Amino acid sequence: MTTRPKKHFGQHFLHERGVIERIVAAIAPQPGERIVEIGPGEGALTLPLLRVAGRMTAIELDTDLIEPLRARAVGVGELDIIHADVLKVDLTALANGGKLRLAGNLPYYVSSPILFHCLAHAAAITDMHFMLQKEVVDRMAAEPGSKVYGRLSVMLQLACKVEPLLRVAPGAFRPPPKVESAVVRLVPLPESQRADPHLARAVEAVVRAAFGQRRKTLSNALRGLLDAEAIRAAGIDPRARAESVPPQGFVALARQVDSAGLQAAPKLADNAGQ
Repeated sequence: MTTRPKKHFGQHFLHERGVIERIVAAIAPQPGERIVEIGPGEGALTLPLLRVAGRMTAIELDTDLIEPLRARAVGVGELDIIHADVLKVDLTALANGGKLRLAGNLPYYVSSPILFHCLAHAAAITDMHFMLQKEVVDRMAAEPGSKVYGRLSVMLQLACKVEPLLRVAPGAFRPPPKVESAVVRLVPLPESQRADPHLARAVEAVVRAAFGQRRKTLSNALRGLLDAEAIRAAGIDPRARAESVPPQGFVALARQVDSAGLQAAPKLADNAGQ
């Protein structure tokens, strides 16, 4: 029995066997690992993962999907289903001192907030394998100088290794989305390689300002945060534009802002896709 996808949940159920097998192979689950799937839907990815892992957790918001999924899991493995919006789930508490491996076909309309929610719990996460709109994956993995390099690129790459894995055509889903999709692997960087948490507000402020006016030079885009002298002190040409600055360059700029004192406290995930 199939379920009618609900548009307000952004549901597109994966059904193509070859794609599912490639995703499971990329995740390479092992017995005993703490695997958590976000938005399991009808269980197309859940059941193959559960068959190998033996036990896993699924976070599902749609009540109508929970009991059918629970029934499908009988005899496959032990499936714990949490009925909740993942944005309200404390992933660190769920890990309970261990490490989680996250997977999921994320609703495209809320993918950025979910990504940043997961990053807020990066210390409790080993890796993440997510299906997203291909355009979003392209932005996540973009290098400096690319036309799609932006806020999302910088903020994710400062926290994770970003590795696009495979493209997925619309026909692999029911109903087919109007866009191409892609699977990406995110591996949180070791704490020693991540920016000082003390700089988080300053990094976000600099990145937000720089890409908010990306056609302007940094000296103009960052006016009010840093002057040309401070930008040079960070080792960056004030005449450069945001799209040419590597992620660590924004950390250097943030140190200059922090040393001058930052008053604003912007929200990390707001408009993160720019």
